Amino acid sequence: MTLLPAGGPALAGVLAPLLPPSVTVVDTFEDSPDAFLYPGEEALVATAVDRRRAEFATVRHCARAALAGFGIPPGPVLRGPRGAPRWPDGMVGSLTHCEGYRAAAVARDSTAASLGIDVEPDRPLRSEGVLNLVSLPGEQAALRELAARRPDVNWDTVLFSAKESVYKAWSPLTGRWLGFHDARVTLRPDGTFTAALLVPGTTPSGPPLTGFDGRWHTGRGLVLTAVTVPPRER
Repeated sequence: MTLLPAGGPALAGVLAPLLPPSVTVVDTFEDSPDAFLYPGEEALVATAVDRRRAEFATVRHCARAALAGFGIPPGPVLRGPRGAPRWPDGMVGSLTHCEGYRAAAVARDSTAASLGIDVEPDRPLRSEGVLNLVSLPGEQAALRELAARRPDVNWDTVLFSAKESVYKAWSPLTGRWLGFHDARVTLRPDGTFTAALLVPGTTPSGPPLTGFDGRWHTGRGLVLTAVTVPPRER
C-alpha cells in the first residue's frame, strides 16, 4: 500500500507497483517543508550542504510516514555499521533518493525478510569505464542484446540500479559487503530481473542465500528497481 507523508507534498506513487501490497511505500518528488531531523540524524549530515540535508530529511520523513502506517510512533532512522538504515524491531525497509525524488519502503519482517529499493535518473551511465566497474562481461553482452530489442531503455542504468537494490536487500541479511561483480544480474524486457550470487550467501539464521528476484520500470525521468526477499524459515 502507499501512504501520503503527513503534511508533506503530493505522493509520487511511482515505486509502489514494484512491491507487494504488504509493503508500505511513501515517495515524493518534492522536499517536505515539514521534514525535520532528530539529533542523531543531524549528526549524520552535520557537514552536508543544504540540498543534501533537505533530501536526507525528506527521505526520513517518508520513512516515518511509512512506519506510522504500522502504528509505529515517530523516531530517528539512524544508520547501521555499513550505512543501511536501522529499523524498529519487527520491521524491514529500504530508502532511496536521487535528484528530485525520495522514497521509503517498509514492511513487517513476517511478510518480508528484507527489502531493497533504488532510483536513478533515466539517462546512460557516465562512461564505459563506469559500466566496466559495475558489470561482468556476460552482463555487458546481454545489455547489447537488450538494447537492440528495446533501444528506448537505458539498460546500463537499469543494471546499475538493480545491483544497488540487490546490495540493499543482501546487507541486512548477511552483515557483509557485496561488490558489483559478486552478483550476476539478468534483466528481462518484461520488467523483471534475477540476481545470482557469486559469493557464499551465509546468514546468521535461515537457509543460505543464492539469489534474488526483482522488478524494474522507468517513468517520470527515473529508473526504479526493487527487490523483496520473502520471509525465511528460521
